[in-house]
Amino acid sequence: MAKPIPVPDEVTKPFWDACDQDKLVMQQCTNCNRFQFPPEKTCSQCGSEANLQFKQVSGKGTIYSYIVMHDVRIRVLQPLQPFNIVSVKLDDAPDVVMLTQLPGTDVDKVPVGAKVEVEFEEVAPGRKIPQFHVVS
Repeated sequence: MAKPIPVPDEVTKPFWDACDQDKLVMQQCTNCNRFQFPPEKTCSQCGSEANLQFKQVSGKGTIYSYIVMHDVRIRVLQPLQPFNIVSVKLDDAPDVVMLTQLPGTDVDKVPVGAKVEVEFEEVAPGRKIPQFHVVS
């Protein structure tokens, strides 16, 4: 089923290009060592602009919480509802919590505290988005 297709800009292009290669990268500030997501022009902690770089992360994490979307306003997602939206804390980028879908998990049956791993779904030719699945 169709999902929104990301439109990268100057700041987010390295993130989306990595996703297209099945890699998860996070922006990291080399000045204060903080990871941030989504990508921004400046570090949200120290304000540095010149010290931001993208660093590949493992894509492993833990489900922190979730909600069930019953009434989404984005038309392309309406046929998918209801669906889970989970917040995932990344193991090797502890400052980052990603919001994502959890395919393969029944609505409202999200195992909070479970370990997850990133997977990439192609939403258009050559364009992928990250989402997570529960690992045993």
